Amino acid sequence: MKINQVFLSFSLFFLLNLVWGKTSSRPNILFVFTDDHAPHAIGAYNGWLKSVNPTPVIDKLAKEGMLFVNSFCTNSICGPSRAVIQTGKHSHKNGFMNNGNTFDWNQQTFPKLLQKAGYQTAIYGKSHLKGHPLGYDDWAVLPGQGLYYNPDMIFPDGKRRIEGYCTDVVTDLAVEWLNDKRSKDKPFMLMVQHKAPHRNWMPALRHLSLYDDINIPEPPTLFDEWKDNAPGARVQELEIDRHMDLNYDLFVNLTPEFNQPPSQKKQDRSAWHNMKRMSAEQLKAWRDHYAPRDKAFHEAKLSGKELVRWKFQRYAKNYLRCVKGVDESVDRLQKELLKLGLDKNTIVIYSSDQGFYIGDHGWYDKRWMYEESLKMPFIVKWPRVVKPGSRNTDLVQNLDYAQTFLEIAGAPQPKDMQGLSLVPLLKGEAPKDWRKEIYYHYYEYPSVHMIPRHYGIRTKRYKLMHFYQFGKEWEMYDLKTDPDELTNIFANEKTEKVQKRLNNRLKNLRKHYEDDSDVSVRPDYIELYRKKS
Repeated sequence: MKINQVFLSFSLFFLLNLVWGKTSSRPNILFVFTDDHAPHAIGAYNGWLKSVNPTPVIDKLAKEGMLFVNSFCTNSICGPSRAVIQTGKHSHKNGFMNNGNTFDWNQQTFPKLLQKAGYQTAIYGKSHLKGHPLGYDDWAVLPGQGLYYNPDMIFPDGKRRIEGYCTDVVTDLAVEWLNDKRSKDKPFMLMVQHKAPHRNWMPALRHLSLYDDINIPEPPTLFDEWKDNAPGARVQELEIDRHMDLNYDLFVNLTPEFNQPPSQKKQDRSAWHNMKRMSAEQLKAWRDHYAPRDKAFHEAKLSGKELVRWKFQRYAKNYLRCVKGVDESVDRLQKELLKLGLDKNTIVIYSSDQGFYIGDHGWYDKRWMYEESLKMPFIVKWPRVVKPGSRNTDLVQNLDYAQTFLEIAGAPQPKDMQGLSLVPLLKGEAPKDWRKEIYYHYYEYPSVHMIPRHYGIRTKRYKLMHFYQFGKEWEMYDLKTDPDELTNIFANEKTEKVQKRLNNRLKNLRKHYEDDSDVSVRPDYIELYRKKS
């Protein structure tokens, strides 16, 4: 009996080593996480920007791993998305519902659990959760949104300024950790979290002229008038036409001395603050690029749709230039893994906190439950486990990341986490009980961009949303026949049965996730919206 037990134990040990490839144990995890990177700005997702080819390295990562087609966030805004990932819980459970909140780092998070499981953890870049990160052996984070040029970074021993471009700075810190701070005796979880391509879309100097020789394809909905949407879609404040500032967003005439008041009360002026941080050399290169283009713009005297088109081109090019810097970072990090002999035992994951509007529906930013901001990229390369070039169509969310990391590490998944481990999907399995719908809830109103609060359900085919502060304001879309969400079918008699079924499933989801958020009607908001719309 004892001999058989010894034999079985040895056999299990041998088999595990075959799976992991080394006796060094469990796989490392490199998690590259960006801000506002829309899936349709990644070539591998085959969106309308594919011809621009902004992400050859990330595209290659998808060819070597698995791309999740139906990957979604739970609350499309920076801080809340990160809080969901940290905790594996919806916003109403982790307490971080909008960017004005402060994250409670004392609560249960997956990095703390990974540490208990024997993993070394580190995070560099944008946290946006306020406070000092807990659960990490080493860290350096940007204060708030951070700056693109010569950013301040907060380290465990205090704040200091680092010269350079933010995407490069964060990558440098991660590379330094891999080489000099990493324990060779432990598996690791390294989170590299970039500010790019967040507003105000300031590219590295080396990318300023990228795409100068082409026109970025326009989205088919650039001039959408939102006629079939709820009033909220018509009175938001995120239009390229009316709300994107020529100076602060698009850098027209922008210099450190620029003192013109912003076009909106809550205008993001971070680009102007960046210029004040630039060195003389950096500023000269920047102005040498933009000055002649600004002059040509003024001489053209554009108006109407032609002005919108001009603004779109400058915005989209700068956005994609920021993406280019991110793509280069992914390349550099993977080459570092290869150099250190870590590539075969390291899972490489690429994701972003939510999607983004790159002129879609005439907008920029995110927040809505519409597809462009709801969808987020998720690509996983797991050597010898994930089938190269595979595409998964199951419904997944950032809610699932924490439990996925824990299962990879062989650590227990707490029962109060609300997601699902993606490990079975990564292994090519097809669980019969996988979720058939996802739940979404956005809270930040009234606030910048003025996107109303709403919650909803999305299945593979349908979407139902409730803008509850305005009473009976509902939207429903058939994503199979109307992928751009242009025709609201909520009150359509032909879809009444589907609508009732979705509403019941939505009620069940709210109960399942224990969402007892205040969803009361606000008559004052209704009156305001009726006047504006």
